[in-house]
Amino acid sequence: MKLALAIAAGLALPGSAFAQAHQGQHDMAAEPEKPKTPPAEADPHAGHDMSGMEENPTAPAQAVDPACPPEHAKMGHCTPKTDAPAPAADPHAGHDMGSMPNAEQDGEVGSAPAPAPPGDHVADSIYGADVMSQSRKELAYEVGGMGYSLVILDLAEVGFHKGHESYRFEGEVFTGGNINRFGVKFEGEGVFGKTIDDLELQALYSRAIAPYWNLQAGIRHDIRPDPSRPYAAAGHEWAAPSWFKNKAAAFLSNKGEVRARAEGSYDLRLTQELILQPRIEANLSFQDIPAIGVGSGLTDFEAGLRLRYEIRQEFAPYVGVEWRRKTGDTARFARLAGDDPDTLSVVAGVRIWF
Repeated sequence: MKLALAIAAGLALPGSAFAQAHQGQHDMAAEPEKPKTPPAEADPHAGHDMSGMEENPTAPAQAVDPACPPEHAKMGHCTPKTDAPAPAADPHAGHDMGSMPNAEQDGEVGSAPAPAPPGDHVADSIYGADVMSQSRKELAYEVGGMGYSLVILDLAEVGFHKGHESYRFEGEVFTGGNINRFGVKFEGEGVFGKTIDDLELQALYSRAIAPYWNLQAGIRHDIRPDPSRPYAAAGHEWAAPSWFKNKAAAFLSNKGEVRARAEGSYDLRLTQELILQPRIEANLSFQDIPAIGVGSGLTDFEAGLRLRYEIRQEFAPYVGVEWRRKTGDTARFARLAGDDPDTLSVVAGVRIWF
């Protein structure tokens, strides 16, 4: 009997354990699984006393991140939502700018004298001061103020007037530098088949006193008309950057006769090669000089218009017209000699320089 009860108890115990395990599995299958939630982030302000902090009503309102907690927004820990770039740091922050001097108010701008040029030259100790001084002068002349020479034939033309053909030439030769220059001017005119009427030479020293402006002094000698006359000459030449040229000179003869001349011309560049040149000239005398057919006052003047074509700058043929008129006693002397005091001529010629 005891053996039967023990066997029955041994069989009943595993069945009860199996029933309990089966019931537990059934309950877990019936209950839905709850979603897992991530652990909450630690609050950086946990443990802080927030009661004493109040919002500043005067501070400007700033847009903040909507995800920012309200208590963080009050403390200003959330980054403002703005597209404007952060202002650059002031490099002079904290500097005392009031102690800096104002150069414009003090009037010191440009008032300091330039330093003196160095007076020592290392090459002097090797080659000698005299040798190097001469070498520096030659260098300055060749590089900064080099010498040059020029021969120019400004007018070389033939004129046609009432069946008569005349000729005329005018030019100069000079040599020197940009400041000092020596030259010879020459001009003459006449009628073909006859003796030359006028021939004049001038030997001049020219000194530049300003850009495009030279003072001149020298001598003039009139070979023709006869009798010839020597003169002391003084004048100036001026050329504007727009190619307006002006010459004026006074002459004192060996007999005390005073004469003067003024010339002007302008180069109007129509194209790169085509140039229109108006030109005027006037001569005066302060005394009557009957021996050479010159009266006092305005003796004669001329006005011309020439159109030249520069095949090259050194070679330019031209055509034009020229009006010449003698006035006063000079016109009377011309009529007595059988000459026309008023002429209008067509001219053709060439301008050359080298």
